Amino acid sequence: MKTFALTLRGVLDRVYFACGVIAALFLIAILVLIVVQMVARWTGEVFPGAPDYAGYCMAAASFFAFAYALNHGAHIRVSILLNHVGDTARRWLETWCFAVATALGWYFVYYATKATYWSWKFNDISQGQDASPIWIPQSAMVIGSVVFAIALTDHLIHVLVSGDHRIEADVVDQSHGE
Repeated sequence: MKTFALTLRGVLDRVYFACGVIAALFLIAILVLIVVQMVARWTGEVFPGAPDYAGYCMAAASFFAFAYALNHGAHIRVSILLNHVGDTARRWLETWCFAVATALGWYFVYYATKATYWSWKFNDISQGQDASPIWIPQSAMVIGSVVFAIALTDHLIHVLVSGDHRIEADVVDQSHGE
């Protein structure tokens, strides 16, 4: 059982890291789209749909980054309160926070998947100049939100079993007010 848990832990950590890398690639894609659009304007050409594609990349980058950001302490947490309560109260607060976040995460996954399915079923296209099938950028949202919900569930289970979360605090990114 312990070997399975270690293997699962390794797989999940690699998935979270891979999603962080994918998010970074989408950010690079935004940069490329902006530069190409600038060059097109300077040369008198038109790149129809570039703002739409950049928006899709921004949404994809955001959703793919959620799980990676959670594991590295980049999400906003009320740690000022958690740092000033006892261990028992801290464990209850952590459990409650992760339970609510996990429930909301899976709730979002359900409706994001449902919306993407209906966009695909009705062949819904974007209203911008690109006229792309809208289910394609929505799929990135679904995949990212599924991985984020899995990460939240992972942290909830870890808090229930060990009493502490697995979030790595990045001292450089933390507020000096804590």
